[in-house]
Amino acid sequence: MCRVGRSTSQEPFWRSNRFFVPEQIEGEFLRTIKGMFKTDTMFRYKCCFCMAIFLLTLNRGYGQQISWDSISRPEIYPSRVALMRTFRHTKKDIVFLGNSIIFWTEWNELLRNRHVKNRGIPGDTSYGVLDRLDEVTSGKPAKVFLLIGINDLARNIPADVLLQNFSRIIRRVKSESASTRIYIQTILPTNDSFNKLPNHCNKDALIRKVNSELLKLAQEEHVIFIDLYSHFADQAGKLKKELTWDGVHLTQEGYKKWADILKNEKYL
Repeated sequence: MCRVGRSTSQEPFWRSNRFFVPEQIEGEFLRTIKGMFKTDTMFRYKCCFCMAIFLLTLNRGYGQQISWDSISRPEIYPSRVALMRTFRHTKKDIVFLGNSIIFWTEWNELLRNRHVKNRGIPGDTSYGVLDRLDEVTSGKPAKVFLLIGINDLARNIPADVLLQNFSRIIRRVKSESASTRIYIQTILPTNDSFNKLPNHCNKDALIRKVNSELLKLAQEEHVIFIDLYSHFADQAGKLKKELTWDGVHLTQEGYKKWADILKNEKYL
């Protein structure tokens, strides 16, 4: 279980990603902590020792549910970022930022716009985007279209952490490139019938939850929300088979549909 850097949060230590205390027992946990300091010194030491054992034991039981990694990056990440930093930046740039779903098309050709730049990296997560965001904001682009998150969920990064990272990305773009218009695109559905990428699939309810919260975040931050999900999902909430070749990534028809949405809604 990893986080980048040292947390400056004022939240109790048991809410960090190194400890997990279910909400239903957190109240009892707090009452126990408060009660122990009303007793003699030796009893306090014993209680602290027992509580430490309790936390370690508890996390062994829940560890598989909350284990996640925010540090590792895809093998291509360093060379791809290094290459991006050599590219020319202008204030007319329209940046498509995200993971492999962004990466695997020629956006400038698809949209017939020479100002469109592809800043997708296969396997990237919201943490990876944060680490390289300065490469995007340094050029003060006209627009940023963000699609990220499915790899976070595949790595068991909690939904609330992913949403916090979305918020951090939005606020950093605003701070570092105030004139840039920000477009938040929903996480696409997946389809497990291809029997590929099992870590990415079968997270339908979680994807819908994140997308619902993204809408609220976009409204709070006054950025533009683009609902791709509803255009790509079938009646069962799965990624339409004709739009994907592996249940996660898109076919030519999938990208054409995406481009039509952006054009028809006049986002470009």
